[in-house]
Amino acid sequence: MAARPKGGNRIGLKRWVRRGITIAAVLALIPAVLTVLYMPFFVHPVSTLMLKDLATFSGYDRRWVSIDDVSPVLAYSVIMSEDGQFCSHRGVDLGELRGVVDDAIAGEATRGASTITMQTVKNLYLWSRPLGTVRKVVELPLAVYFDAVLSKRRIMEIYLNIAEWGPGIYGIEAAAQHHFGVSAKQLSRRQAALLAVTLPNPITRNPAKPGPGLRRLAALIERRAGRSGAYVGCLQ
Repeated sequence: MAARPKGGNRIGLKRWVRRGITIAAVLALIPAVLTVLYMPFFVHPVSTLMLKDLATFSGYDRRWVSIDDVSPVLAYSVIMSEDGQFCSHRGVDLGELRGVVDDAIAGEATRGASTITMQTVKNLYLWSRPLGTVRKVVELPLAVYFDAVLSKRRIMEIYLNIAEWGPGIYGIEAAAQHHFGVSAKQLSRRQAALLAVTLPNPITRNPAKPGPGLRRLAALIERRAGRSGAYVGCLQ
């Protein structure tokens, strides 16, 4: 049998490379276009986890609510718990990111450096696990773009309406009703703090039945939210 020409192999490789570039460009275009479409207040985005629940017929509870109908102390508590520099950074907290890189180089355990904006784009466009490092590489430029296109107030509004607060519980209105039997607008300072400290692990942390550690953390966030001042100025 005659040997396959090397030129044919090169042509085939170039074809696959072109296809790969085209697919990557299309995938990159999707969140870029969706971000612009998410600018109007009447658009109510859903997260990839919500889509997964629909696809697996699990169902979920999410009741979209305007940020104007959310107790301000809830948003303040989320900022003080999740991303203290939310109002000052441009989607990525470079100071925190440098700290993570330095820790990784030194061989030390790395801490989380996800901003609220990064968590929002992850929830809207990306996946949680596996390939977390690959996801972070995609997440960073998306967060910068997202922050450049949308206002801080709109970013917070979307985040509060797609964040997971328990199995099948998405968004602050559903969370407030499920855990405390009140609307998002009626949340007290302590309830807001408990919901905020639940966010890092909403499957195992229950704000309605907090243990001693969660209560102590909530008390700390409640105090910080009460003195948040300029840290939350972009929402006022």
